Amino acid sequence: MLRKTLQPFYTTWVLLTFTVSILVCFPAFLLLSTGDGPKGRRAIFRLIKAWSGFWLWLIGMPVSTIGKMPAEGKYIIVANHISYLDTLVIFPSVKGYFRPLGKKEISKIPVVGFIYKQIVIMVDRSNVHSRARSMRLLWRVLHHEGSIIIFPEGTFNETGKPLKEFYDGAFRLAVNTQVPILPVILPDTISRWHYSAWWKLWPGRNRVVFLDPVQVAGLTMQNLPALKQQVYNLMENALASYKPGE
Repeated sequence: MLRKTLQPFYTTWVLLTFTVSILVCFPAFLLLSTGDGPKGRRAIFRLIKAWSGFWLWLIGMPVSTIGKMPAEGKYIIVANHISYLDTLVIFPSVKGYFRPLGKKEISKIPVVGFIYKQIVIMVDRSNVHSRARSMRLLWRVLHHEGSIIIFPEGTFNETGKPLKEFYDGAFRLAVNTQVPILPVILPDTISRWHYSAWWKLWPGRNRVVFLDPVQVAGLTMQNLPALKQQVYNLMENALASYKPGE
């Protein structure tokens, strides 16, 4: 009863602080976007990282990490996807520079879409050419910039199971580039912002759990199904161990 009473006020606070903080930072995003490509993206990345960590703390959704991300090297980071918060929570928790793979539709949102386009590699999953182009861009990032983040479920997991079936893309890319996979689970974001409604927001911690890297050296496409199943099992078992926090 108390939660139902307070939720509209909390949701208003979240929306207000998000809007104000984004508008305050937007001139900096706009200025940085005019700079050199890779250098400009890194500067925008640092600003997003700082802003997201501060804003999540401000609204009572602080991020904490469990386990350690390896200090060096590039990784294909794969995470479960069950909330609008997932991408934001990733930024303050992952060390080093990375670029996420994300849906093209988000780029159409005013102001937010402009920032999104500066750092995210966009893909239209319904378009074969868009999927192929995004894979080429991800390959280029891994070789010349840093790590990448992919949600292998593709969209929100609304099945009631710990995970949806994974797409092949992240694992195909890992085999082709011989870059190791770093599985990450986000057990709490569903309790912070439920996918079923934009207004279902509630404060609390956001744990980001780093699992052990999965090495792919020497693997070929024949190993892809087994690799995908291995990572799926690791993440499914971890999600069973870390129940969503209230």
